[in-house]
Amino acid sequence: MPGPNGYTIFTADYVDTVEGTGLVHQAPYGEDDMNTLNAHGVKSTDVLDAGCRFTSQCPEYEGMYVFDANLPILRNLRAGDGPLAEIPEDQRAILFQEKSYVHSYPHCWRCATPLIYKPVSSWFVSVTKIKPRLLELNQQINWIPGNVKDGQFGKWLANARDWSISRNRFWGSPIPVWVSDDPKYPRVDVYGSLEELKADFGDYPRDKDGNVNMHRPWIDNLTRVNPDDPTGKSHMHRISDVLDCWFESGSMSFAQFHYPFENKEKFEQHFPADYIVEYIGQTRGWFYLLHVMATALFDRPAFKNVICHGIVLGSDGQKMSKHLRNYPDVNGVFDKYGSDAMRWFLMSSPILRGGNLIVTAEGIRDTVRQVMLPVWSSYYFFTLYANAANGGAGFDARQLRADEVAGLPQMDRYLLARTRRLVERVEKSLNEFAISDACDAVSDFIDVLTNWYIRNTRDRFWNEDANAFNTLYTVLEAFMRVLAPLAPMEAESVWRGLTGGESVHLADWPYVVDEKTGADTELGRVLVDDPALVSAMEKVREVVSGTLSLRKAAKIRVRQPLAKLTVVAEDVDAVKAYDELLKSELNVKDIEFCTMEDAGSRGLKIVHELRVNARAAGPRLGKQVQFAIKASKSGDWSVNASGAPVVSTPSGDLELVEGEYELINRVEEENAAEAAASVSAALPTGGFVILDTALDDDLLAEGYARDAIRVVQDARKAADLDIADRISLVLTVPAVDVAKVEQFKDLIARETLATSFEVKEGAELAVEVAKA
Repeated sequence: MPGPNGYTIFTADYVDTVEGTGLVHQAPYGEDDMNTLNAHGVKSTDVLDAGCRFTSQCPEYEGMYVFDANLPILRNLRAGDGPLAEIPEDQRAILFQEKSYVHSYPHCWRCATPLIYKPVSSWFVSVTKIKPRLLELNQQINWIPGNVKDGQFGKWLANARDWSISRNRFWGSPIPVWVSDDPKYPRVDVYGSLEELKADFGDYPRDKDGNVNMHRPWIDNLTRVNPDDPTGKSHMHRISDVLDCWFESGSMSFAQFHYPFENKEKFEQHFPADYIVEYIGQTRGWFYLLHVMATALFDRPAFKNVICHGIVLGSDGQKMSKHLRNYPDVNGVFDKYGSDAMRWFLMSSPILRGGNLIVTAEGIRDTVRQVMLPVWSSYYFFTLYANAANGGAGFDARQLRADEVAGLPQMDRYLLARTRRLVERVEKSLNEFAISDACDAVSDFIDVLTNWYIRNTRDRFWNEDANAFNTLYTVLEAFMRVLAPLAPMEAESVWRGLTGGESVHLADWPYVVDEKTGADTELGRVLVDDPALVSAMEKVREVVSGTLSLRKAAKIRVRQPLAKLTVVAEDVDAVKAYDELLKSELNVKDIEFCTMEDAGSRGLKIVHELRVNARAAGPRLGKQVQFAIKASKSGDWSVNASGAPVVSTPSGDLELVEGEYELINRVEEENAAEAAASVSAALPTGGFVILDTALDDDLLAEGYARDAIRVVQDARKAADLDIADRISLVLTVPAVDVAKVEQFKDLIARETLATSFEVKEGAELAVEVAKA
């Protein structure tokens, strides 16, 4: 089959110029060394046959397997007899020392047989002739992860060697090369088809039943007189070698279509392949050989996109092995956690970015907890309230119309805008074969949906707000279509439950922009594009996250009300609009907002600290670690564009890597008294929050009341009461806490749907609930 620029693989053109067209017969590593010795007058010879047994050149050991000959050779060396007896005594080799060494030795990884280093003759493809073109065409390929292009794969191409394609085995695809058996009349024929064989040999290779069979031994029966021998005595015989199986793998692109003998148009329409995926080691195997064959024959890459995943490791950190069974039972995982959990665990992991992955049952269980359950909980929440609406008749939710969106509450519009971003991010990631990035986008959205939207709109669902129902329905339906390629089983179950449709996998992708016109689709007009709203709400979420972290650090539970929170930000007005939301989320009575300038005038400032971990940085930095520590303490450091700290040392700037440092952002207050009664934290995108942690009697009483509400709600659940059921409530509390409950009796009754409420004094907090 001819390729560009005259480069050919396995065609009859080799009759004249075998070496000049890509196929080379030469000595591999080992025999080259022997030839070098011969060139310098050092005689060398190969005394082993193909089975690694001594030949007649060593008559004393003839027929003996090389390893079995160790002891006889040692005995001869000790005694000076055997082959040594024929050498004059003063010229004999002598045994200086006999000693056993325990050391590693190469073995066949399949059968564990010790390997023999032995020079053999081989046939090669001249990869080095096309190396520049291999490098050029590699730049047209989209590699995932991207660093493989010029990294592991690019460097491998840059150092490519000629490819040994022959193997001295019986089984395999025979190499279609016939050579003369008389060196006086050398000739090499390479055949490219059965028809060429028939033209020269008069028939196809046939087995004993007369069927065409191109394998050994039948193809070896094809012989003919050497046309270049005028005496007619020499003959053409096929070489005994078979092809390296990787040659067939590298030919997959065209061989699967039987190209060029069949399906020529079909192959050319589908080549190069859209994408290919295998583990990172195939940069030196399948990926590489496909690239070599495609370049040599078609002057094109074999694939447009390639995903290099890492190695899947077992629970013990070793390569996953069926033999070792060092991984959780797959059927057990499917039965316990579901196939989606395993699928997500793999797709969202570093393995699709070229990293390795240890498969553990705990990791798969975390996937269920972090992804599968929140998705299902969102659907369950929707169906629970929708079915309970209208006195149990239910609410028939529908997709929102574009003309309704402008009048929706900000929280609804924010969720719709974030859904639009989800669709765009996942679509872009999947188009770029960045599967783990798509999973990251989904995980981020799940947090927005469950921990932000649903948590902050429960009251609206309780009050049967039609906008809330329709918004959540619209988002869940679109979300399931996005989730379908990543978690197909759960997406199918939720989508069918929402819509009653046949299958989410028969539904269209939720495009927000028409691919032909570039205009918003109907869904795109519903899923609003509102960057300002999203930016403001993200800042609010940032404030919430930072403040909750402060509560956790100060060991103050969220149900305990606090008096005041101070929020300092650049665009403080955007956050201020969500004052009531912040109070509800953070359980604070008052929030003060101020700009960065106002904070400075009040003696508030952000202090950035760098702490160098000498134990972690020492092995890499050596003596430089002391200069890094000194610079961190003196403030002689900065943060670069990638977020890593750079310290100044006498030898120049030095960048620290992850694990070698800790960056701490804290807030300082000039007023020591206020600082003692508060905790503060810097926000990731600028600004900071200060939380007043002082507690008075009223705050403590309300905190106790809210804890009591939680206990009552648990009792309702244990009694299997419906969310709409009214109850009669008897609350027994210790004497010291009776006043606290009485003070917030109305709050407790309202939150727990108690129509009657009695407070009793007792030894500890206890609850009695009954359906009213």
